[in-house]
Amino acid sequence: MTNTSPKATAAVIGLGSMGLGMALSLLREGIAVVGCDVVAASVEKLVAAGGKAATTPAEAARGADVVISVVVNAAQTEGVLFGPNGAAETMAPGAVFVSAATMDPEIARRLATRLEATRRLYLDAPISGGAVKAAAGQLTILASGSAAAFAKARPALDAMAGKLYELGDSAGTGAAFKMINQLLAGVHIAAACEAITLAARQGLDLRKVYEVITASAGNSWMFENRVPHVLDGDYSPRSAVDIFVKDLGIIQDMARGAKYPVPVAASALQMFLAASGSGLGREDDSAVAKIYARLAGVALPAATKD
Repeated sequence: MTNTSPKATAAVIGLGSMGLGMALSLLREGIAVVGCDVVAASVEKLVAAGGKAATTPAEAARGADVVISVVVNAAQTEGVLFGPNGAAETMAPGAVFVSAATMDPEIARRLATRLEATRRLYLDAPISGGAVKAAAGQLTILASGSAAAFAKARPALDAMAGKLYELGDSAGTGAAFKMINQLLAGVHIAAACEAITLAARQGLDLRKVYEVITASAGNSWMFENRVPHVLDGDYSPRSAVDIFVKDLGIIQDMARGAKYPVPVAASALQMFLAASGSGLGREDDSAVAKIYARLAGVALPAATKD
């Protein structure tokens, strides 16, 4: 007789573009999933794929081996864990909380200490790769935590990750690695937007600029990935401007605390702040190019109508 019992049971708190893809990857690998999100339509998509619905983190976490939090920031993560109807109320002793949010390493350490004092496990596991890789189970996960936390989370990590980096035995290290990545990502997006808008000011064929730069030493992953959004005039958010307002802000706080200068990251943050302050905070992060275009008095490509 075939054993049809699930490999493990996971709760996924936060079913946005990343969280839903992660939940679907878990289901595909035979892990039972209970999902929770403030947007009912997202929960309905999970249920249609074979998952179950919960109305609160506490309800979702009850009976789960792994609780995966895919929310925006540290404050939301703390709410998921310790707020009213938080997951920490119902997590079984020995269950593991996997925190995927980008946050200050010191806050990650504080949350881990608080949860581990209750005999639950905490894995600091920020993610990278975007919604497409989340849905394909091919995320890069930058994780740190105890051996016990890794062992408990292993089936879920294997289902969600194309690359899993085990970066240390305590929370905070994964968060620190992610912040280095975010420093570079934010700077590269701002630089890509600056370059393609300067090309527009020079009257160059922007698609030819894209072709040439992506075959040259000046290319970056962000130039190659984000400039097509500008060329298509499509700023629907894959990753929003306000994400980098948050993340580059964390970089500034970390650097100030360490008395370490980050002038290039600070300049990039100002451009994201300008975009957000101009009402573009919910648009794709490549909308920073619109700020350069306004300053330069040039027109960027408009969206093509069907």
